[in-house]
Amino acid sequence: MIKVYALSDSIGETAELVALASCSQFKEDIEVKRVPYVKSFEDVEDFLKSLDDFQNTVIICTIVLSEVREFLINRCIENNITIINILSPIMNVISSKTKSVPVYNPGAVWKMDEDYFKRIEAMEFAIQYDDSKDLRGLKNADIILVGLSRTSKTPLSLYLANKGYKTINIPLVPEVPIPEELFTIDKSKVFGLTINPLNLIDIRKHRLDKFSTYHKSISYADEGRILEEFDFSDKIIKKLGCKSIDVTNRALEDTALIIMNYINQ
Repeated sequence: MIKVYALSDSIGETAELVALASCSQFKEDIEVKRVPYVKSFEDVEDFLKSLDDFQNTVIICTIVLSEVREFLINRCIENNITIINILSPIMNVISSKTKSVPVYNPGAVWKMDEDYFKRIEAMEFAIQYDDSKDLRGLKNADIILVGLSRTSKTPLSLYLANKGYKTINIPLVPEVPIPEELFTIDKSKVFGLTINPLNLIDIRKHRLDKFSTYHKSISYADEGRILEEFDFSDKIIKKLGCKSIDVTNRALEDTALIIMNYINQ
């Protein structure tokens, strides 16, 4: 099996994302492993000693410390290990265009600046007001998500929070009254999440299969009940006059991008 190692002198998220994006294009079984904080020659040697198959190893490197990076590359060449350094070509081009030298600061993209603390605040906001636990957050929210259960409201809220947007989500349930404040808020901040009924039925049944404590006949996955919920949800979203997004087979990141583009227009 091919093993792809994402090496970095910081947390390694960039290298890992590139590795995962690349490997997702192949049907073969490929293992991706993140190796963070490779900051010294000793770290490089320790990593190389941990490898058991040089031939089936690929290294994706985002190490910015030039001495460590060059040492790693040379050691990989000596051992006939495939290594791809994804930062240097881009940095060289930008350096040439700007006529300046990079600062070579590991983790610079994650610096604790104003945007960083904004993201932390947004994450705390999303957790506090998740699933309509506290409606006082409505007036301070940047984004309000409404939709049926299992339309990815919570993970989408957290993803948007990580981008710095204070997000609150409100489940649509026929037996639960919709907060009146929702109809007085700027509708450009409100997004109705919809999904294909058949997909939702499958998702909820799969959800129930994971929890044996639920009885299989529970209305949560009952087709008639779900169609009733759909009718209720459709009426509420139309009444709100908000933008509707179909999340059927849509990646979380794609839905988030649609929302961010919309509110930033």
